[in-house]
Amino acid sequence: MTEFQEKLRQQHEESMHRELEALLATANKAEAEISRKDFDGFKKLFHRFLQVKGPAVDWAKITRPPEDSIRPYEKIRTEGLPDNIRASLNKLAVVKLNGGLGTSMGCKGPKSLISVRSENTFLDLTVQQIEHLNKTFDADVPLVLMNSFNTDEDTKKILQKYKHHRVNIHTFNQSRYPRINKDSLLPIAKDMATGGDVGEAWYPPGHGDIYASFANCGLLDRLLAEGKEYVFVSNIDNLGATVDLFILHHLMSQPADRRCEFIMEVTDKTRADVKGGTLIRYEDHLRLLEIAQVPKAHVDEFKSVTKFKIFNTNNLWISLPAIKRLQEKNAMDLEIIVNPKTLDGGLNVIQLETAVGAAIKSFNNAMGVNVPRSRFLPVKTSSDLLLVMSNLYSMDAGSLTMSERREFPSTPHVKLGGSFTKVQDFLSRFENIPDMLELDHLTVSGDVTFGKNVSLKGTVIIIANHGDRIDIPAGAMLENKIVSGNLRILDH
Repeated sequence: MTEFQEKLRQQHEESMHRELEALLATANKAEAEISRKDFDGFKKLFHRFLQVKGPAVDWAKITRPPEDSIRPYEKIRTEGLPDNIRASLNKLAVVKLNGGLGTSMGCKGPKSLISVRSENTFLDLTVQQIEHLNKTFDADVPLVLMNSFNTDEDTKKILQKYKHHRVNIHTFNQSRYPRINKDSLLPIAKDMATGGDVGEAWYPPGHGDIYASFANCGLLDRLLAEGKEYVFVSNIDNLGATVDLFILHHLMSQPADRRCEFIMEVTDKTRADVKGGTLIRYEDHLRLLEIAQVPKAHVDEFKSVTKFKIFNTNNLWISLPAIKRLQEKNAMDLEIIVNPKTLDGGLNVIQLETAVGAAIKSFNNAMGVNVPRSRFLPVKTSSDLLLVMSNLYSMDAGSLTMSERREFPSTPHVKLGGSFTKVQDFLSRFENIPDMLELDHLTVSGDVTFGKNVSLKGTVIIIANHGDRIDIPAGAMLENKIVSGNLRILDH
C-alpha cells in the first residue's frame, strides 16, 4: 500500500468513526450500548475492507480438498449410534438462522412464519422436530433463534404459543450495521431509527455475524455453563436440516486431542446448485469458496460440476468451546463479501457481509460430510413450496421425508412463472395441490389455474400466452404433455 493510499485509508476510517459517533449520540442509553458493540464489529470489517484490494483468492493456489477431509455420510453411519443417545443430545443446542424476511415470496414479516405444510410454518416444524427428540430420548436440546432487527419483534410475539412445548427457546439478535454510500464510503443513516423509509439505512451483516453476536449477548457462555458442547446451525427455511444422530455420534466419539471442531454438510452438485459455495484446499486449510469471491474469468470453471462436485448446504456442526476460544483471541478470520445494492431512490450503497461457513478454516480438525440430498430441502420460491406441500413428501413429527410411493429418489424439477411468485397468488391458483408422485419436470408460465385432484406425470409444460388463460380441469391427468395458449393438449 503506497503512502498516499495509506493516508486515504486513515481518512476514510477517521470519517467513518466520526459519523458512527454522531449516530450513537442520537440513541438512548440502552440502545447506544448495544449499537456500540455492533459498531465495533462493523469498524473491524470496514478496516479490513479498506485494506483488501483485488480478488479474495489467488486462483492458482486452489486445489481439491484431500480425500479424507470430506467423508461420505454412509461411512459416518457405519460408526453407529451413541451408546447413550440422551447424554449426547444433552450436549447439543440447535441454532436456526432466522434473520430473513418473506419479501421474495411476497410475504410481510419473518420468512419463518410462512405456512409450508398443513398450516404449519417453518418455525412450527422446527419446534415439533426438537420437541420430538426431547420427548423420545428424555433429553434437553434447546432451540436458539438468531433473529435480525427485521424479524425479532414478530418472532418474539409468536414464541408465546410454544410455552407448553417441551423445548427451551432462546433468541438473540445479529448485529445491525449501517449501509454505506458507494462513493463517499460513509453511512447513509442520519440517526439510529430503523422504521419506515429509514429502515433502508441498516442491514443485518450476513450469517457470519453469528459468532460475535452469540458471544456478545451472553448466550454462548450460558450454553457452555449448561454443559453444551456443540451447536447444529442451519437455515430455518431448509426443511431437510434435522438433527442427525450419526453425525452427532461421530463428533462425540473423537478422542479429546483430535476433536473435530467443525463439520460442514456438503452434497453433490446438480445443475440447480452451480452457484453454491464449495469446499477447497487453500494454503493447507479447508476453506469455503463462495461465488462472490471468484475472479470473473473463472466463474464458469467454478460453476462446473466436474471440477467442484459438491456444495455447502449451510448445515454446520460447530464446537462451542472452540467458538469461545477463537472469539477471545479475535482469531475468527472471515472473508468479506461486498454486496452492492441500489436503493429505491437510485442510491448506490454497499453492504459488508460475512458467511458462517467461511470460519471453517479457523477451526481444528474441520471436515466436510457428503450427505444425501434429502438433508438439503430449502424453500426459497413458490416452486419449492409446491414440492414440499405435495404428496412427494410425508410428514412425521415436523420432519419431511420423500414418500416411499415415489419410485425415483430424485426431486422433480419445478419452474413456476411470475404469476405464482407471491404465496397468496400461488395458493389461489391451486384448488388443491396436484398429485406429483410420478412427476419429473414441470414448467408453468402465464395465467394458469389448477382444478381439484389434478395428476401430473413425466414432463409437463403449460404455457398460457399473454392474454390467454388456461384452466386445468378438475381430475385431469397430464402425462408427458405440452399445454399451450388455447388449451390444446399435445403429446410430446
